[in-house]
Amino acid sequence: MTGTVYLVGAGPGDPDLLTVRALRLLRSADVVLHDALVTDEILQLARPHAQLIDVGKRVGEKRLTQGAINQLLVECAQWANIVVRLKGGDPLIFGRVAEEMSALRAADIDFEIVPGITAAIAAAAQAKIPLTDRSVSSSVAFVTAHKAGDKYQVDFTEGSAAATTIAIYMPGGCYREISQHLIASGRPANTPCVVVASACRANQELLWTDLASLQELSPPPEAPALLIIGAVAGRGDEAVAVSLLGSHPEVFAAVR
Repeated sequence: MTGTVYLVGAGPGDPDLLTVRALRLLRSADVVLHDALVTDEILQLARPHAQLIDVGKRVGEKRLTQGAINQLLVECAQWANIVVRLKGGDPLIFGRVAEEMSALRAADIDFEIVPGITAAIAAAAQAKIPLTDRSVSSSVAFVTAHKAGDKYQVDFTEGSAAATTIAIYMPGGCYREISQHLIASGRPANTPCVVVASACRANQELLWTDLASLQELSPPPEAPALLIIGAVAGRGDEAVAVSLLGSHPEVFAAVR
């Protein structure tokens, strides 16, 4: 008999934003394999005698490969009843969960996915802006500035339409490339942007800017950071005013 692996989203780092199911699993897990972005406050919620294994990947550090993590999950399930694979944010969004599910299926190990609050949702909430707005943004695109092998990729064609909000995960050191690509694709240089670093944590930072100024962002905010681009990313009341101006001028006047 083998145990069950739970692929659990830890959310943005604030323990208050864990789902009830995630908390219950942490309190009953035999072993927890966690990412680097999972905070100590969340790890302290694990069962007192649970084995905690750091399998996080950090820039510039040679650690476990994804293949080694997959194998470790299989091995843990062979002796542990409840195995929690704890991932920052939501496991289904840029969480490499497809590879882990494939390995578990191949080993005939039961698994379950427990969603978490993804970084884009957390960042928008902290900035107090919507990701969609029926007046200025009809869609949102979640994209990453990295691809396999931790190489930069700057190809956001699907999110280049003006009515699409773009939420960029792991923008890292390619703010200039992102700005240049989107401006070349037709986005106005004054398109609002906000960078949210360490969302929902004590050291959270919000940086309001626009596409043109994004090229001069130095030094870049510390990771983890998320970049939101689009009309919705205007500052506070300004964003509300812009979205309501067209059809409700009386509300715009009240906001002012």
